[in-house]
Amino acid sequence: EELGRGGMGVVFKARQKSPDRIVALKMLRHGDLAGPEDRARIQAESRAAAQLKHPNIVAVYDVGEAEGRDYFTMPFIEGKSLAEVLSEGPVPPREAARIVATVAHAVEHAHRAGIIHRDLKPGNILLSPGISSSEDSNLNTPSSVAGTIPMVTDFGLAKQIATDHERLTQTGAIVGTPSFMPPEQAASRRGQIGPASDVYSLGAILYNLLTGRPPFQAANRVDVVFMVLEQDPVPPRLLNPKVDRELEIICLKCLQKTPEMRYPSAEALARDLEAFLRGESLSIRPSDLRELLGWFFRPTHHITVLENWGLLWMAHSGFTLVLCAATWMLQQLHIAQRWPYLLLWCGGVLTWAAIFWQLRRRVGPVTFVERQIAHTWAAGVVGGFGVLLIEMLLKRPVLEFAPLLAAVAAMVFLCKAGILSGMFYLAVAALCTISLLMVAIPEIAMLLYGLTVAGCYFIPGFIFWRRRAAQLRNSPG
Repeated sequence: EELGRGGMGVVFKARQKSPDRIVALKMLRHGDLAGPEDRARIQAESRAAAQLKHPNIVAVYDVGEAEGRDYFTMPFIEGKSLAEVLSEGPVPPREAARIVATVAHAVEHAHRAGIIHRDLKPGNILLSPGISSSEDSNLNTPSSVAGTIPMVTDFGLAKQIATDHERLTQTGAIVGTPSFMPPEQAASRRGQIGPASDVYSLGAILYNLLTGRPPFQAANRVDVVFMVLEQDPVPPRLLNPKVDRELEIICLKCLQKTPEMRYPSAEALARDLEAFLRGESLSIRPSDLRELLGWFFRPTHHITVLENWGLLWMAHSGFTLVLCAATWMLQQLHIAQRWPYLLLWCGGVLTWAAIFWQLRRRVGPVTFVERQIAHTWAAGVVGGFGVLLIEMLLKRPVLEFAPLLAAVAAMVFLCKAGILSGMFYLAVAALCTISLLMVAIPEIAMLLYGLTVAGCYFIPGFIFWRRRAAQLRNSPG
């Protein structure tokens, strides 16, 4: 009896002769439908699952080959998968917490054995009938899962934590289920995939249990991947008001885009879920000023976009410094007319825009976040010319309002701090300080401005240019 089929294999209900028992038999697809990669994956799955002995992980009984087709057998689990239960709608919040806590303990066991699942989703969690400790076992609704024991299965995409590379995914293809995969997996950043990746997937499962839908869903895989990379999920309580605030906090903690902002381990997630079930305090509420400041200055998940912009920002810093030095030279020559300054800066901005386009288009299509950053830069340009225009309308001496240019640049970096990383607040502070020095020392105001802005662009640009160069050197092939 066929129980189901996936991308590489088919699962049957079968009877094993010795010992006599009912098992689930997973076999590689027949004939030309199965390629070498499929065979490698089913072998990897059987090896990974065979290493794990845990009451909430489906064990492997036997591994072998028949008629050229690899197979392995597992216990036959009476009951539904979590995906089948979710087809009926969300489950009670406390039962959702119990299920994910139990699964998290199993996933932690796998992590300690050096294995990352990488494809945790409702379809890979089976619900075995049984007596499980639950305060909600008296629930009797069509979607109730009270009393069931969750079992983790399907280690077909499992990865050894200690391996330096992945033979099965070196092509850069996205493997996994987009609605439940973390951003680092959706972006094929293999070096960042670790235990925190499974924590994200556990959070996505919890979200699905609480709301009846995954965190992100769209008409096709590409759109889902884009949402995983760029958007934040709708808070669960907006979709299901019955969800407790504490449970929502736990769920959204797991779904942070940056791995460092999630729970440090599946065990830590399980502990907070169990604390919620006992009515105790959670571990993740900000507890001191240091933690709050760490959150404030921590990079966002968009920071990796600077790997495409490192060279651009370094070039921009040099170009800005040259323009400011040329402006200072005009001042030293006592040129009081405005048109030489306007000609210099209009020509400079147009020239830089052309250079920017030529450099940026070499590294692929422009993303939504890059458009935001480009718009903040454009806003700074408009603000700078606005300062010069106001100065002209008020008939003030040329560059008398130059300190305001530093204030405009500070606002640009304030936006970048919100989009990319709190480290840009340091640039904001530097530019605000320089604006005051420009007032105090007008003779070298434009040099001070140029040096500061150049530094604010060059330092992060250099850091991320080196990071990208290192990635290119270490990439396969």
